[in-house]
Amino acid sequence: MRKMFRGASFYIIIFIVLLILVQQFVQPPQQTIEIPFSEFYAELQGGTIKEITNIDRAVEGTMIKNGEEVPFESFVPVVFSEEELTAILMPLMEEQQLQVKGAPPPTTPWFIQLLPSVFMILIFVVLWFVFMQQSQGGGNRVMSFGKSKAKLHKDDEKNRITFNDVAGLDEEKEELQELVEFLKNPRKFIELGARIPKGILMVGPPGTGKTYLTKAVAGEAGVPFYSISGSDFVEMFVGVGASRVRDLFDQAKKTAPCIIFIDEIDAVGRKRGAGLGGGHDEREQTLNQLLVEMDGFGINEGVIVVAATNRADILDPALLRPGRFDRQVMVGLPDLRGREAIMKVHARGKPLADDVDLQVLARRTPGFSPADIENLMNEAALLTARKNQKKIMMDTIEEAITKVIAGMEKRSRIISEKERRITAFHEAGHALVASMLPNTDPVHQVSIIPRGRAGGFTMILPKEDKYYATKTEMQEHIVHLLGGRVAEKLVLSDISTGAQNDLQRVSAVARAMVTKYGMSEKLGSMTFGSDEDEVFLGRDFTSKRNYSEDVAKVIDEEIRRLVDQGYHQAEKLLTENMALLHSIANALLKLETLNADEYIRIFKGNITIEEEDDIDEVRQKIASVQLEAPLEHLIPETEEAEPVEKTAQPLENELEQKTGATKGEPLKDGYQPARSQEN
Repeated sequence: MRKMFRGASFYIIIFIVLLILVQQFVQPPQQTIEIPFSEFYAELQGGTIKEITNIDRAVEGTMIKNGEEVPFESFVPVVFSEEELTAILMPLMEEQQLQVKGAPPPTTPWFIQLLPSVFMILIFVVLWFVFMQQSQGGGNRVMSFGKSKAKLHKDDEKNRITFNDVAGLDEEKEELQELVEFLKNPRKFIELGARIPKGILMVGPPGTGKTYLTKAVAGEAGVPFYSISGSDFVEMFVGVGASRVRDLFDQAKKTAPCIIFIDEIDAVGRKRGAGLGGGHDEREQTLNQLLVEMDGFGINEGVIVVAATNRADILDPALLRPGRFDRQVMVGLPDLRGREAIMKVHARGKPLADDVDLQVLARRTPGFSPADIENLMNEAALLTARKNQKKIMMDTIEEAITKVIAGMEKRSRIISEKERRITAFHEAGHALVASMLPNTDPVHQVSIIPRGRAGGFTMILPKEDKYYATKTEMQEHIVHLLGGRVAEKLVLSDISTGAQNDLQRVSAVARAMVTKYGMSEKLGSMTFGSDEDEVFLGRDFTSKRNYSEDVAKVIDEEIRRLVDQGYHQAEKLLTENMALLHSIANALLKLETLNADEYIRIFKGNITIEEEDDIDEVRQKIASVQLEAPLEHLIPETEEAEPVEKTAQPLENELEQKTGATKGEPLKDGYQPARSQEN
């Protein structure tokens, strides 16, 4: 209300209202008529002029017209001079004894004369005021560079996140429950002389729920939650990052107990070093201030720092020591039960059909992160809406799985019959070789429909979650990766560029076996090369070679041997099963996509699909095969085994297990146990 009275618009409205009232209640003056000078002279001669006022070259007065006094005015023509006008009018005015008045020439009122000066002064005042405001605002903005950009999320019952909203992270929630207890009842710990961890580092792949889990901690404890990105600390101005760190912790101490969450802390917490050129690094100054603030807390101030990163290996050791980030919580990819629980959470509010089995879907999505699962359920809902269906069906979710893994179908792409034939035999080679190998996961789907950048794909899903890989499994992985190239060579007597991604992954797997996992008989149980990344130079410039030229030659020979062995084994398998290879390829040319049931009927059934068969004949031949048992290779009945105690580095860290079709990028060590093959 006060702001309204202070504004100029309020007074403008009052003025307009008063003006309207004056016009309504004040009687307007009688209208003056303008007459020619000749008519004025005639009226003067006729004696109807009652009063005359001479103003410069104009004559005003009152005349009798229709028995009423009417004001008039008349302008003297320029041809009459003052003397001539006087000579014409004076005799008549004396004769009729008219009342003649004189008036000074019109002048501009003084306040109107002052208006230009006042207007210029007002413009100057306004410009000065605007300039001062901008200069003060600019000064504030300059000073605000040192202010923290952290967002404060206060407790909101409507948007509050608790541990009940977090699924698939039971052990992680137990680890963080201590934080909640400390924030709710700190006296319990203080009386026992305990010190709560000052900092907790959430480590895990992207999309595993690190940020969401931290929000749940704040929601459970009901305390303020500050969130900021690691990149928000550093600016182009020297000292800004350190100032923002100080301001952030000052704000947090005022609202303690509270949680500070720093996302992607590796942006500011990388290992300190000289860098290129040896210049001062603003990021290092920010890191130093962060180290001081974290170790400068009072023991029980109630400010807890939680940070998230997927690159804990590049963080500065001083940041990870006890007293700073003295506890690390590994947030990994969910297992079978975790994926099922996450699917239940993301299925809330979505109408699922009765045939939807979340446990089956969880088994078909190994390696999916919580973010992948959320995206999967959303894609299923979008596909359902596109089909104008009211409920989300099981086949729609499976279609969404394929879309998330391999990309969107491109049925509109025009492909020649020659390229369709190349793709069909390429994918048939992948699928057949994979099915012939005892330690390779079963084929879930084969398609020659382009998806993403791929002309076709073979989706291979593992029976269960895997955390390690044996030498035999990796050798067989090389074999079935080469199945597509070998099939092209055997059937078409030519090779294509479609195997580019396969060859990249074959080389990466073979190199990892020799240099990382000590699986070479000649070189023994040794590793070669270093994966350490320099802070500024990066991985490509700092790969350390800790072996001689002779050893490098042996490494190349061993890699070549592994690849050649895999090629010859794939060639042998396909040569012995050439008729089956043609049947699978011909079925793909007719149906374009084979699901797990159709593929296994062709593989196990004693049927031959000819190139001349039409679509109906192909479907009839496939349907005529009777399977002895359901597809247990896709949905095993046995329960998932209990976690094995760690005796080696988990495959999750080294091999980055991930289900789905490849999208052109090899994994960091080359092994990819649950990927589909692209053409």
